[in-house]
Amino acid sequence: MMKTSIHASLATLCLLLASCAGYQLGGVKPPSLSGVQSIAVTMFSNATQHPRASALATSAVADAMVRDGTYRIATGDHADAILDGELERIEYRTIRGTREDSLFPEELSNTVTLRWTLRDARDPTRVLATGRSAGTSQLFVSANLQTARNNALPEALDRAGEALVSTIANGY
Repeated sequence: MMKTSIHASLATLCLLLASCAGYQLGGVKPPSLSGVQSIAVTMFSNATQHPRASALATSAVADAMVRDGTYRIATGDHADAILDGELERIEYRTIRGTREDSLFPEELSNTVTLRWTLRDARDPTRVLATGRSAGTSQLFVSANLQTARNNALPEALDRAGEALVSTIANGY
């Protein structure tokens, strides 16, 4: 019985070690960003009519970068790269309407789109990466639609920030 238990333990250990073969932590940056260790995140511009949305977008991207951990956030003079961005669009779509009036929404989704460019800090004319990242959240329409939209915007921006950081950290 003891011999069977030892064999089962060894087999389990071998399976666990073999299942991890080929995986590694860190070091998965895109080749074009292999020399980048720190990024300065500038204040995003705002092409929408939503007040203070540029600050929310910048904060969402910086927070996502800190959570990911692939790059450090630095000031412009100490960074390897500079991230410029713009909150390009906020779109609202009806998910569900009321039973009495299908044109009156009960639930909406909002999708935000960030347009961004990552530049070399030593040579700002050299673009390291560029793209668009989107994030979505949902909200219920209440008596105060503006408050409901304001409350849902940070969640959508967080998701867009995570998509942006995933692109520059992992290449996709």
